[in-house]
Amino acid sequence: MIRRILIVISFGLTSVVAYAQQSKAPSYPLITHDPYFSIWSNTDQLNESVSTHWTGAEQALSGLIQVDGKTYNFLGPAEKVYKTILPAADEKVYPLSFTEIAPKNDWNELDFDASAWKSGLAPFGNPSDQAGTKWKSNELWALRNFQLNERMPKVLYLKISHDDQVEVYLNGVEVLRKKGFTAPHKYEYVPIKEEALKSLKKGNNVLAVHIANTAGGQWLDIGLVTDDPANNPKTIPAEQGSRIIKATQTAYTFKCGGIDLALTFTSPLLMNDLELISRPVSYLTYELKSNDKKKHQVKVLFSASSDIAVHSPAQEIVAESVSLPGLSVLRAGTTAQPVLQKSGDNVRIDWGYVYVAVPESQKSTQFIAPAAASPALFQSGGIPVNAGQVKGTKYALNTVLDFGLVDHRAKRQFVMLAYEDLESVQYFGKNLKAWWNNDGSRTFGSLLQKSAAEYTPIIKKCNEFDAEMYADALASGGAKYAGLCVIAYRQAISAHKLVKSPKGELLFMSKENYSNGSIYTVDITYPSAPLFLAYNPELVKGLLNGMFEYSESGRWKKPYPAHDLGSYPLANGQTYGEDMPVEESGNMIIITAAAVKAEGNPAYAKKHWSSLSTWAKYLSKEGFDPGNQLCTDDFAGHLNRNANLSIKAIVALGAYGWMAQELGDTETSVKYTHMAREMAKKWMELADDGDHYSLAFGQKGTWSQKYNLVWDKLLNLGLFTKTVYDTEVKYYLSKQNKYGLPLDSRKSYTKSDWVLWTSVLAGNRPDFEALIDPIYLYAIETPSRSPISDWHETKDAVRQNFTARSVVGGYFIKLLERKWNKDPKEGNSNTKK
Repeated sequence: MIRRILIVISFGLTSVVAYAQQSKAPSYPLITHDPYFSIWSNTDQLNESVSTHWTGAEQALSGLIQVDGKTYNFLGPAEKVYKTILPAADEKVYPLSFTEIAPKNDWNELDFDASAWKSGLAPFGNPSDQAGTKWKSNELWALRNFQLNERMPKVLYLKISHDDQVEVYLNGVEVLRKKGFTAPHKYEYVPIKEEALKSLKKGNNVLAVHIANTAGGQWLDIGLVTDDPANNPKTIPAEQGSRIIKATQTAYTFKCGGIDLALTFTSPLLMNDLELISRPVSYLTYELKSNDKKKHQVKVLFSASSDIAVHSPAQEIVAESVSLPGLSVLRAGTTAQPVLQKSGDNVRIDWGYVYVAVPESQKSTQFIAPAAASPALFQSGGIPVNAGQVKGTKYALNTVLDFGLVDHRAKRQFVMLAYEDLESVQYFGKNLKAWWNNDGSRTFGSLLQKSAAEYTPIIKKCNEFDAEMYADALASGGAKYAGLCVIAYRQAISAHKLVKSPKGELLFMSKENYSNGSIYTVDITYPSAPLFLAYNPELVKGLLNGMFEYSESGRWKKPYPAHDLGSYPLANGQTYGEDMPVEESGNMIIITAAAVKAEGNPAYAKKHWSSLSTWAKYLSKEGFDPGNQLCTDDFAGHLNRNANLSIKAIVALGAYGWMAQELGDTETSVKYTHMAREMAKKWMELADDGDHYSLAFGQKGTWSQKYNLVWDKLLNLGLFTKTVYDTEVKYYLSKQNKYGLPLDSRKSYTKSDWVLWTSVLAGNRPDFEALIDPIYLYAIETPSRSPISDWHETKDAVRQNFTARSVVGGYFIKLLERKWNKDPKEGNSNTKK
């Protein structure tokens, strides 16, 4: 029996008995609901960086607290505000003259004749990043002529977003020469020196840019700004104390002069309540008390950027107050409302509306203002009265919570941040709404009212689940393992959208974040499944239903499953360029078997037995010795005779035989179980490489993680001997680097979800921890500040592109093993007896 130790921690402003939770992560989840409504803080101090969408685009949440007239900044940085002289594309679309052929030496001079050059709208770059003009050549020369008719500014900054090497001139005088790049839609502000300032004159001036693409993306956007003293009032950084991540909540404490502030972000992703998990409503809870035995007059400002409702900052929004009984409500959305018109990977939603709502019972004031002006309006008390709608860009939805006099007794208020997406996904030509409103009969206003009314019981449920989940993970694998599960929980769930199919089936639709943007990818479902198997098998069926429908409807005619259903949010059929026949067949069969085991009922397999039989038949012929094809680790390229992929086929055939037994089909069970066992024996001969098993049949001196073996163990199939497990684990322990076990002998990078699966093969706790500990070290030391990447370099902990993916649900596989193997006297066993 594992001894559970209760400890007392200071959380918020009250001491509570709870399990310790995780305090460090690559990025901190603030608002997490689905692939479009997902906001994170990428620094350890909440007031050091602008919060972002998981793609990295800024979606600013800001917070100020005024204590006896002094203002402290606790959420988002106290950013310097600039006054625009020449707008960049985040404010206004503008033209550039350009050429992609090297011009004459005087091309950057004010009087250069560029009449033969082409003209295009900025920004320039990749259309998938919403560039105004496509630029794909290696070099670009661009001119931006502009007029100055006012007094010359005494201070000037170049506002630029570029990818990558760039040189910039103002009226022929160099103002910037730089290697490297900024991300699209992110700007740096470069002070313009006196020589260039002196070149400015009334009338025509010119910015000249030469940019070279050396690798990766391409991007160019430029403007000019100056100081804006009126909108840069002084603030004091709040002193951050504790920072705690739990399954459904992220909590911070701050000292703000004589006031202690606790701020908790709650996204109530409770998997036993499908409506609640589908509600796109998060809570921000503010709890205040005096820390010096004195009374203080306190107000708090919460600001949410209208950028939450746009794909790119240049899109025009409309913001307004909404009349709703019992609540004060602001909302913002694009004027264009292009519902389900964008698809792909690095894409943010630009239809529907972001809402900020507070109960009228709380003493609060709401106002809409330009984001740059909002802090100064709060500090001065000159809060405008909202009248009708406002249109433009870069607005903030502001809420001022008036706490009045605060003493040693804690005061609490909350704000709701929510998103109404109108239509969530398209499924074979039909637009589907979110699960909470699948029949379209409910209003978003009623959802906000219900969410406000249920605040107290929901927070209670979240606290209870957070403690329960952490305790389960702690008992399963120790404190470091539990920390990884805490980091993964909200990320894994919020990379999905929950909807109901036209047939009335649950669809839990994944987005393949920062890989290729696919929707409903089968080899994303496979690694993600352990979390949902542990807490709600209905969601696992939701991960499978769409792919079964694709095959059984006749739309997909091949004898193995498709790779995906399209490009998120359009699920109209596979768009990935190549099939993964053995990979996806094995994935669908194994996860179906896991769902059967989790439910203790074979009915789901029976419902889809025809499809499962087709795929099993395919694997019986093609699975054991796979041809030169891709597996889920497609970034590693094609591999002939992949030994780990062969294991997947063998385990899938064994799982199919087990399901046949559960269905009472003895003949099929005997046939496929015998087939799988014979294949396993042959596999051990062909893959044998002395002290380990090879990467591929016939490739001596190679190795790979055999993570697919884990389902032989979890499903109790008994296909491979314990010797295989022990031999592999012993060999793996000799191949580890500082930040984990490499995926295989070809490269030193790894997939952390697969390492977690591999760790379950260990026959003892020390070996398990030896595999887990470097992954935990990666999670707390990686320099890559984004939602945790499942693909990283084991030597320096740098992420390899992937981020915010659902596959970290695979971290829960050790917890799942414990639940399935738990002594029935302890209860909570989902395994059929």
